Amino acid sequence: MVMQRRLADSRVKFRHLQCFLAVAQFGGVQKAAESLSITQPAVSKTVAELEAILGVKLFERGRHGAAITREGQLFVPHASACVSALRQGVDLLTREGGGATASLEIGMLPTIAPALVPPMLARFAKDWPQVVVRLVTSSNAELLERLKAGTIEFAIGRLADPEKMIGLNFEQLFNEPLAVVVRAGHPLASSASSAASPAALPAALAGPFPVVLPPFGTLIRQSAESLLTMSGAAPLASFVEVLSVSVGRALALENDALWFVPLAAVERDLDDGALVRLPLPYAGTEEPVGLIRRTDSEPSPVARTLIEAVRGVARRRLAAQASPPRGKPGRRGRRDPGIL
Repeated sequence: MVMQRRLADSRVKFRHLQCFLAVAQFGGVQKAAESLSITQPAVSKTVAELEAILGVKLFERGRHGAAITREGQLFVPHASACVSALRQGVDLLTREGGGATASLEIGMLPTIAPALVPPMLARFAKDWPQVVVRLVTSSNAELLERLKAGTIEFAIGRLADPEKMIGLNFEQLFNEPLAVVVRAGHPLASSASSAASPAALPAALAGPFPVVLPPFGTLIRQSAESLLTMSGAAPLASFVEVLSVSVGRALALENDALWFVPLAAVERDLDDGALVRLPLPYAGTEEPVGLIRRTDSEPSPVARTLIEAVRGVARRRLAAQASPPRGKPGRRGRRDPGIL
């Protein structure tokens, strides 16, 4: 038995683990193949080889994709740890030996990225001037799945339900409030300079203007729905669901839409005066944003440097949030350019 296990260990290759983790993450061969830039038959063959080596079935294939088996679920953290350890070793040798350019894959919510990425990478580049940073922006649920599958080293996201956080650690960085914004010059923009009242938001939503909400199932959508419920607004007859910051911004600027969006996504537009933040009658719409990592692996030297850069930017955000706002009513006060 021991000899058979050793033979199996020696036959498992890096490509086996990569394909296995990709199929586990995407739940199908097609998307896994696209993510690895190889053909579907190559992925299927590689996973079949791994199953033959291990002597267990890792996936149940069907018309709707590949459902991971119990044995596959047990194998995921170990396969992920191996891939992560190899990447850390390569990055360490790259750093010490001056070899090929290192790479780092991280994930971040698209609504947080505009505020965090520029100052984060500016700090990071001082220590690692030759690193390829691959940034994945997606929903919180997908970021957690990618993290568990080991395709990203860490994520900047929101705290999910306990069952979805198994095997993950959440380090809170700051709270991010939900805002409702419109373009400058919007018919509702004049209300931004007046005191918020319980009737202000329902009256705005009852108007002829489009409403843009985060997608159903996201944590920021839950915050938006709580705000609508507390304000007594009638159920919306129509609205647009979108997570993309660029699309939401375009709808606000060009279609006179009311856009429900985390404040971090629109800070620059508020400072520049392109968008105006409508007053809200209720508080309690803030959601914690944090650093999410696997509990069974340590970050690589490159990742540790970037994590420290993230923490530094987060501390400056907290300091800025604690400072009294400046600037014109309805706009976020102009800040130090380094505080985003």
